[in-house]
Amino acid sequence: MKKLTILFTLLLSMSFLAEAQLNINHFIRVGRTRISIGNYTGAIEYFNIVIEFKPYLAEAYLYRGTAKHSLEDYRGAIADYDEAIEIKPYYPRAYNNRGMAYHNLRQYNRAIKDYDRALEFDPSDESIYNNRGIAKLALKDMEGAIEDYDKALEVNPKSTHALMNRSNAKIVNGDIKGAISDLNQVIIIRPHYAAAYLNRGLARFELDDYASALRDYDQSIKFDPTNALAFNNRGIVKHKLEDYESAIMDYDMAINLNPEMASAYFNRAMAREILDRPGYEQDYQIAAQLNPQFDLSQRRINAEQLAQQQQQQKQQQNSSSAQNNQQQNSQANNQALAQNNQQQSSQQNTATVVNEKSEEQKRQEELEAEKRRRRMRMDLVIEETRELPEEEQEVDDGRIQNKNIVIDLQPMFFISAFEKNAVDYERFQYYNGIIDELNASNNYNPLLSLSNKPVTTYQSVFENFILFFNEKIDVQENAQNYLNRGIFYSLTGDYNNAFADLDKAIELDEKSSLAYFTRANTRYKLKEQVELLAGNGSPNSLTLNEGKIKDNSNDKPTTVEYQEILDDYAATLFLDPDFFFGYYNRAFIKLRLGEYRSAVEDLNRAINLEPEFAEAYFNRGLTKIYLDDIEGGALDLSRAGELGIDGAYNIIKRYCN
Repeated sequence: MKKLTILFTLLLSMSFLAEAQLNINHFIRVGRTRISIGNYTGAIEYFNIVIEFKPYLAEAYLYRGTAKHSLEDYRGAIADYDEAIEIKPYYPRAYNNRGMAYHNLRQYNRAIKDYDRALEFDPSDESIYNNRGIAKLALKDMEGAIEDYDKALEVNPKSTHALMNRSNAKIVNGDIKGAISDLNQVIIIRPHYAAAYLNRGLARFELDDYASALRDYDQSIKFDPTNALAFNNRGIVKHKLEDYESAIMDYDMAINLNPEMASAYFNRAMAREILDRPGYEQDYQIAAQLNPQFDLSQRRINAEQLAQQQQQQKQQQNSSSAQNNQQQNSQANNQALAQNNQQQSSQQNTATVVNEKSEEQKRQEELEAEKRRRRMRMDLVIEETRELPEEEQEVDDGRIQNKNIVIDLQPMFFISAFEKNAVDYERFQYYNGIIDELNASNNYNPLLSLSNKPVTTYQSVFENFILFFNEKIDVQENAQNYLNRGIFYSLTGDYNNAFADLDKAIELDEKSSLAYFTRANTRYKLKEQVELLAGNGSPNSLTLNEGKIKDNSNDKPTTVEYQEILDDYAATLFLDPDFFFGYYNRAFIKLRLGEYRSAVEDLNRAINLEPEFAEAYFNRGLTKIYLDDIEGGALDLSRAGELGIDGAYNIIKRYCN
């Protein structure tokens, strides 16, 4: 069986599909165009169609992998690159792309192996040398990285990417002047390249050449006035030159451009404190909240602990020598005691003056200590700021994987309906033979479907169907009519009448699997309503919260409380072992009960029966992650995203990568 959303597209576009079967390249072109404009999920839909009709085309897997890669579904992308390589073993682009996906998963050695294979088949591709150099740099292999960038430059001496990468490696390797030389070449080739000026400013800062660094930051900001890092770094240079007023203005700009830049708050706090400006304490607090590394109180605690450890070590070292000198010191102490007794009276008169001087000395020492702390803070901020480009921040830039959304389990499926000739195919998700038989016996009015979409806007339609089946039952009391009316009573929330009709349907036909299925769903809806009114937790127990998969059930119900529901699903599946919705819904209940591994078994059966069951992949993926199977969960979520559940990419990015 296939997703009906795809089937309806095919039915409504029969002539177009016939042409597409002759010219599948049209789908590939459209898919590639969608990738180029950032519509990655739309591209995946098109490549799904290509793979459906021509599963032997390596390019279709490569491009679908590229779309998943852009959605940060790296494991799903790797699976597609694997397919492309299996079909076409000598495919350097597939190896290169797979290497990049492994790199994003921090599997650098595997990435390098793929780059090696790609270069075997295409030794003239500078981008592969660049990528391999980046992977080697991540493994701290500076020399190897520089060698790869050198090879990239042999292929293309004007490769600004290779020059920029080599300059970074040289900075890490301590060759600051060599890095500046590379950046000079970049600027000659691309005089308006803001990032080159920014990097050269960082390199010159390393050499304490503040005037040159300041000029580079000015140029970087000129060509890219939206770069918060450039403003922050220019502020640091001005800070070093004690131009605190101007530094604060740059920190202000950095914060306006990036309100989550912790170091900019910390830098501004320090400048404000030096100028005795209000607000510096609040800036310190914000910086500490955004990044614990900037928590001054924690730094002081760590410093005190280090001082105590050093003092203890010193005491231990001196303890043995103190014991050896104890006898010699006793005689000296006796002589000193005699002298102290003689001078005691004269010292009593000057004791108060000495105490007053010591208090003044304490105040002076505290002022000096505060100055030292300020200098220490400045050095620490400058050091930490160089690490800032690697900080990852939670953003919502409109891309699916970055949307700040709440995700929980996909809901249960139930029998729903819409009027004959209606075009609301969104709720007509999957084809099922038993439902189709019931529709045929009803002359397709109403048109029943299995859906997990909300039904609140269809209440008046469902109430009309209750009246319709009232008349049919008056004419003929059979199991089918009671089942139909029971379905609509359940949809309208009239659970008592729903139970009465479903019980009657089962009494008249004990083999009606849909009656058991609907009664199980109705029992759950009633329990769900009671629990929500009582405030006893979320009906969907597994949710993504604060970057972690959590079980949000406050008072987890017992199996006994849900036994009748489980019994009805068991009867459904006994009568129709191929009814995959029964396994899916029963898994949902088991998740509610905390029976996670048993739920996964039911979801396995549902997916075996319907290999394109997107919701089952999604729930199984979420459950696997909760059970710490990150790899398996990510692959399931990738498949769910491939089949149309876009929210899966959000979870992959936020939890699996």
